[in-house]
Amino acid sequence: MSDYIVAITGGVASGKSEVSRRFQALGVAVADADIAARTVVEPGTAGLAEIVATFGGGVLDAHGRLDRAAMRRRVFDDTTARQALEAIIHPRVRAQLQEECRDAAGAYAMVAVPLLTEVGGREAYPWVQRILVVDVPVEVQHARLMLRDGADRALADRMIAAQATREQRLAIADDVLVNDGALDQLAPHIEALDRRYRALASALDIQTA
Repeated sequence: MSDYIVAITGGVASGKSEVSRRFQALGVAVADADIAARTVVEPGTAGLAEIVATFGGGVLDAHGRLDRAAMRRRVFDDTTARQALEAIIHPRVRAQLQEECRDAAGAYAMVAVPLLTEVGGREAYPWVQRILVVDVPVEVQHARLMLRDGADRALADRMIAAQATREQRLAIADDVLVNDGALDQLAPHIEALDRRYRALASALDIQTA
């Protein structure tokens, strides 16, 4: 069971998924919010039942699963509908992530929440001890989006603008990992953070023993 939990977040194309994989390679359990968001609305779950009760059966596909494309269309320009959907999904995602982290073996666990700033930051995740922000300059985000996704400049601008600003993310950070270079430059920084988190987790264990 892990009582020391580190949240990892970052903007689009910051490389947070790669950073998460590097921590996993060091034996750290990482609970992923994107995976949890799908799990809590699987057929038979209370989450999916509440979505259907709120939005109707038209948000289901032919197999009784959530039709994500239909759901996106339903809430795209409707702030009230989007907030209603978030009120159903977000609390369940947080509970799922907390359970996964608490059940994880190892000195500490991590929770990957791409939109941590947008969903309330530390207030939404009070059980997190530290927040690690994977940071890149906006111009690097643009370049990666255009290369990775084939986005043009205008689309890249919209994707970045749809999220919290770089400054807003940095404002909630306890630790910052700058990922604006080659992937082989990540290893020493991640290893240093891993040592820090293991030491902090050990200190917490001593205090609470």
